[in-house]
Amino acid sequence: MNLTGKKILILISGGIAAYKINSLVRDFVKANAEVQIILTPSAERFVSPLTLSTLSKKPVYSQFFSDNGQWNSHVDIALWADVLLVAPCTANTLAKMVNGLCDNLALATYLSAKCPVFIAPAMDLDMYQHPSTLQNLNKLEKYGHFIIPAEHGELASGLIGQGRMAEPETIFKTITCFLNSKNIEFDNKKFLITAGPTYEAIDPVRFIGNHSSGKMGFALAEEAANRGAKVTLISGPSSLQIEHPNIEVIRVTSAKEMYEKVFCYYDQADVAIASAAVADYAPKEIAKEKIKKNDEVLTLELVKNPDILKNMGQRKNNQILVGFALETQNEEENAQKKLVQKNLDMIVLNSLREPGAGFQKDTNRIKIISRTETIDFPLKSKSEVAIDILNCIAQHLNNNH
Repeated sequence: MNLTGKKILILISGGIAAYKINSLVRDFVKANAEVQIILTPSAERFVSPLTLSTLSKKPVYSQFFSDNGQWNSHVDIALWADVLLVAPCTANTLAKMVNGLCDNLALATYLSAKCPVFIAPAMDLDMYQHPSTLQNLNKLEKYGHFIIPAEHGELASGLIGQGRMAEPETIFKTITCFLNSKNIEFDNKKFLITAGPTYEAIDPVRFIGNHSSGKMGFALAEEAANRGAKVTLISGPSSLQIEHPNIEVIRVTSAKEMYEKVFCYYDQADVAIASAAVADYAPKEIAKEKIKKNDEVLTLELVKNPDILKNMGQRKNNQILVGFALETQNEEENAQKKLVQKNLDMIVLNSLREPGAGFQKDTNRIKIISRTETIDFPLKSKSEVAIDILNCIAQHLNNNH
């Protein structure tokens, strides 16, 4: 996910869950966000300002005045932020926020903020369920703040119940989706994306398949949804999970199943991205029982699967159609042929010979080839590759309207 230019202010209060903020800061910085951190005085007992400063690449504040006498303006810091996160938010800090108490720099900054506020409470289960806490959370929601609910699990006290601060991954996704929802260049656009491999059964136990993990297709779906698109993601067998209000996930196994599902949605799509690694052939007959290992040689007769992408090209109306080409030789020449033969608007080329690219990897190096140009990109994470692909699609949409 890309948060370039976004300014995130994190207020850390004094709870044991504060140690988790280190990884959250790192994730925000990796997404190119600017992160400023303010600690309550008691938070300094739980986390190291030096560690947080190193991760955020900014000074960490906890007092109104620095050691050199410089005034740390809570007003300037609050107005700087695009979003303010209080995490962990202890029962004490929660009560002070509700009642407008202002006995430290973090609370003064909160009271000066004009940006959206997110609160990740963390406390023991009885404190979390206490009527005063529930009332305070309800009041902050009425103020227009967003509550990231505490989770159920083992607590620092040794008890098990609700009160654990939401995991850093959950907080990161919540804030990232909120910030990216403001970038709605694909608002009201319907995306159809295929992902992962297909498995073609030989018998009830064995199948023909490939090493595709689905990572590229899932990254494309998440990025498109974050930009406002309504996404139908048709995935072959994959362990990946995705939860997003703008994404409908449909699971299939074989190429024929994927073909059927694609053409249930294709005619309504504005953009179709075929990133799935669909098997070209399938066994002509599927054994009803497991094939026993009797002979030295097993002969399988294979028949062609339906060419999903070719049929999408033939049935194309006003959709933007994007294909993928994974090649091992004559890469660009073969991709150009596929672009024309299958009536694509653009094709994403990657090579198995490229270090760090291909199946099962978290990175990829691609070329995006259209009818008019070829753009070569360096090796990047698949989430960053998804951004590059969707930027090209957005440009294509703008040029055609």
